[in-house]
Amino acid sequence: MTKIPVAILGATGAVGQRFVQLLEAHPWFEVTALTGSDRTVGQQYGDGCRWVLAEPMPDYARGMLVLPTEPGFEARLAFSALPAEAARAVEPALAAAGYAVSSNASAFRMAPDVPLIIPEVNPDHTGLIAHQRAARGWPGFILTNPNCTSTGLTIALKALQPAFGLRRAMVVSLQALSGAGYPGVASLDILDNVVPYIPGEEEKIEQEPRKMLGTLHAGAVRPAPVVFSAHTNRVAVSDGHMVCASVEFERAAGPKEVAECLAGFEAPEMVRTLPSAPRQVIEVRSEPDRPQPRKDRLAGAGMTTVVGRVRTDPLFHVKFVVLSHNTVHGAAGGSLLNGELLVAQGLVQ
Repeated sequence: MTKIPVAILGATGAVGQRFVQLLEAHPWFEVTALTGSDRTVGQQYGDGCRWVLAEPMPDYARGMLVLPTEPGFEARLAFSALPAEAARAVEPALAAAGYAVSSNASAFRMAPDVPLIIPEVNPDHTGLIAHQRAARGWPGFILTNPNCTSTGLTIALKALQPAFGLRRAMVVSLQALSGAGYPGVASLDILDNVVPYIPGEEEKIEQEPRKMLGTLHAGAVRPAPVVFSAHTNRVAVSDGHMVCASVEFERAAGPKEVAECLAGFEAPEMVRTLPSAPRQVIEVRSEPDRPQPRKDRLAGAGMTTVVGRVRTDPLFHVKFVVLSHNTVHGAAGGSLLNGELLVAQGLVQ
């Protein structure tokens, strides 16, 4: 196939860099535009970007000029790594100019006509795009992926929802430093410490999974009738968000049945064929001390959700630990997979 030209918005930031890395030699997409802030516009990417990933900067990007983040660049699909405030102004302007925007930003996740998508969970919610275009008069559109902590949790719950039903969940997150971007949390705040507050995160975890686990009906999403209570914490780990979850079902289930359900979960057939889709959606670990970020975050090249410590909960039905790579599946990799879904569904050509 002829590769589809794509742009990376906010390409010099930490998530933007992850897009640059993941899109190297992509079979469907060719990066034709990199955008950045006023500080870097007009510079070669290799000069203007302070590269923070462990992986080397791809050669294809090094000599590209950084462009303004505004309509006019050559691309049909734009992957957005913009901060929420910038996205709030820029992404609608791009959609109005005809671009398809696959956004990692939080600005429009909960808008009623904007799909909030994890392809393994709710690929049919792209049906909102037609209603979004009609209501807003856009030739393009905006589609979003969720908060990096919501991603692994929602995938695990999606595996359990059809079998047992979901009533309520108590979740505690242990979130990696890379989730705060660069330079992130000051070293004297996080060394020898846990910070039990991340602005806006608890609200996202309590709201976003309900939208993704909900049903699309008559051009709107009916949120799933599950109630979440969340505590969020920043911990001194480089990558990999962990969530400790206690879940109550509509139908009682024990650890063995839940673990088997998690391990057997498969993405919808169309999603399994996408280039960035993990071969194994959920990996279930039986060891008493797994998952661990350092050992398990790169499962499935960072796209597999790892679940362990599945056991009986004395208050609810079961409790378990979920680990997902926050800058891969939880950010750039999830948005990239959304872009591939758009191509597979004929929404980007």
